[in-house]
Amino acid sequence: MKATDRNLTELVNGNRQFIIPVFQRDYSWTTEQCNQIWNDILRAASSKGVHFIGPIVYVEGDVIGAAFQKWLLIDGQQRLTSVTLLLAALRDHILETGWKGSNNSPTTDGIEAYFLRNIFQHGDQRYKLVLRRTDNATLQALIDRKSPPDHRSTLIVEAYECFREYLRDPSCDPDTVFRGISNLKVVDVTLQRSIDDPQLIFESMNSTGVNLSQSDLVRNYLLMGLDEGEQTRLYDDYWCKIEDLFKSSSNAFDFFLRDYITMCKQTTQWTRADRIYEEFKLFWHPGHAKLEDRLRDMARFAHYYAWFRGLAPVQPEWLSDAMSHMRKLGTTQGVLIMRLYDLYEKGKFVRKDFNHAITLIESYILRRDVVGLPAKRYWSVFARVAYEIGADFESLKVALARLRDNNRFPDDDEFAHALEESDLYALRNCKHILDRLENAGQMELSPVKEYSIEHIMPQNIDGSSEWQRMLGNDWRNTHATWVHRLGNLTLTAYNSVYSNKPFEEKKLMKRGLKYSAVRLNQDVRDQDNWTATEMQERSRRLAKNAQEIWPHHKVDQARLQAAQIRDLRIRAAQQNSDSLEMGKDVRGLLRKILQAVHELGDIIELIEHKSVCCYGPDVFAELLPMKGYLRVILPLDRDEIEDPGELQVQDASGWKFVSNRVHVDFDLLVNIYNENEVASAVPMIRQAFDRQTV
Repeated sequence: MKATDRNLTELVNGNRQFIIPVFQRDYSWTTEQCNQIWNDILRAASSKGVHFIGPIVYVEGDVIGAAFQKWLLIDGQQRLTSVTLLLAALRDHILETGWKGSNNSPTTDGIEAYFLRNIFQHGDQRYKLVLRRTDNATLQALIDRKSPPDHRSTLIVEAYECFREYLRDPSCDPDTVFRGISNLKVVDVTLQRSIDDPQLIFESMNSTGVNLSQSDLVRNYLLMGLDEGEQTRLYDDYWCKIEDLFKSSSNAFDFFLRDYITMCKQTTQWTRADRIYEEFKLFWHPGHAKLEDRLRDMARFAHYYAWFRGLAPVQPEWLSDAMSHMRKLGTTQGVLIMRLYDLYEKGKFVRKDFNHAITLIESYILRRDVVGLPAKRYWSVFARVAYEIGADFESLKVALARLRDNNRFPDDDEFAHALEESDLYALRNCKHILDRLENAGQMELSPVKEYSIEHIMPQNIDGSSEWQRMLGNDWRNTHATWVHRLGNLTLTAYNSVYSNKPFEEKKLMKRGLKYSAVRLNQDVRDQDNWTATEMQERSRRLAKNAQEIWPHHKVDQARLQAAQIRDLRIRAAQQNSDSLEMGKDVRGLLRKILQAVHELGDIIELIEHKSVCCYGPDVFAELLPMKGYLRVILPLDRDEIEDPGELQVQDASGWKFVSNRVHVDFDLLVNIYNENEVASAVPMIRQAFDRQTV
């Protein structure tokens, strides 16, 4: 590496060309940064010294000949491009205004020959600066004094026009501007490809990641060390196409990389947004596999991800409706969707299964929202489900069915109960629910985007004697109970027209509910009254429809049980009761009990916290070593068991706390102090075992 202080104009002048490699980002400066460098130039012009604007780092490109040098720019693109645009704007200002200074003043020919063009070269070599793709076509048009192409770089044009506007200021002196440009100084850093590592130098100069996205850093990491021709080929064939998929979203590319790495590594740990690049370097480096194979794989999954995020038309087209409905509920399921696409492409899922899978994911999110279960861990949950899917659709249903407690898939009864009795209006997905209830399964769709939520019984009836009379003496409680429930909510384009009007007027007025084309209003138009009875009946009907729109997984119980047993055996094989701390006598009691338990059937021992839990296949006993005795905890009621004899048996159902208990719904405590008591405890354990296997 060779570093020297040089004037920027001296660096650019000469028969040379700076090329922005394909691994670099596009020009990204806005008028804010252009204004900053303009002020720097004015300060440099008025000072006696020079003004440093940072390093310009480059490495030798393709060798053309001794008289012409091509350099690949590693760092300094934004500054060099902006100064080039300013010089083009200064040239055009002088040309169009006819400005003439002194003999030492800049001229249009001088600016062209020294800073914009290589006048003795041909083709692309005519330009001193070559940018990427659209940026380059736009810059060359400006240098050639032509109109930018239709598919232009907006930021390049805006920067050029910004400088033109500054130059038009009557107080602006072109001599001053040119003197300021001439006083700009850089640290000229030349790298030797065979000795220096451009990537390490680039990282050290961009360690904060300022103005560089995580995907920018990954692109540089993958392509920077390659020869120019190979860089261009791999960029054009793969990376460019991936970039195009995500160009309409500022962060979707970074999120794709995060989810892609996660899927490949099969982890459930969320990677921080500012750590994606570092995780990628741990995930893949040049020694892992052929780069082209990795890029080809990334491009395939990038299409899946873009379809899922709605950044490109969903493929196959028949999946677009289901994907759109699911996407409206969130986009944390990227790992799972990519996994499903992969299985479909490999022929593991047929069309019907793939479509149903997307519907089940929507159903899982929607049901949980209605029931009131937390959504903050969805990303990890969906990642875990993705890794549990096997070679068929049933395995997805099994994975969803195995989610427990706060991660569970609500069943039909829980879902219907919440739909009928919760304040649905407060849910963020209330409009989505009503929209789907209106149009699901219909060929002629209602324009629900134009509709708003309407309370059939108004939100405020304090001043309405008609509503109060209809609801009866207890109208306040009835109103408070039902106003925001599903049975009282509908869709309309006439929300402001209906207002707080009485029910009869709302129904019979021009464009009233009786004449509404909205299907949700069909069971309202023929009602003479709108009381708790009518609202309850409507809630039940709509809740039944909702269970069909957002179905339960209805998993095959034999498959589910087999998966649970398989998981238990894997976990059990990784541990044993020797890891638990207990006295010698208590350990002897535990072994005696376990010997008797294994005679009951095919039992799996699992260490959970400080207990040995017995599964067969459901958990039926928890054996908790205590100081001086063994506590057996069973899912039985005290009045279910026969005479325990001398055993100490306790009913903990009314206790606030049982120390170290894992299965908090097990309330029968049997304390065993010696081997003689083991035989008395076994019948109770058998009773618990028999009940869970019925």
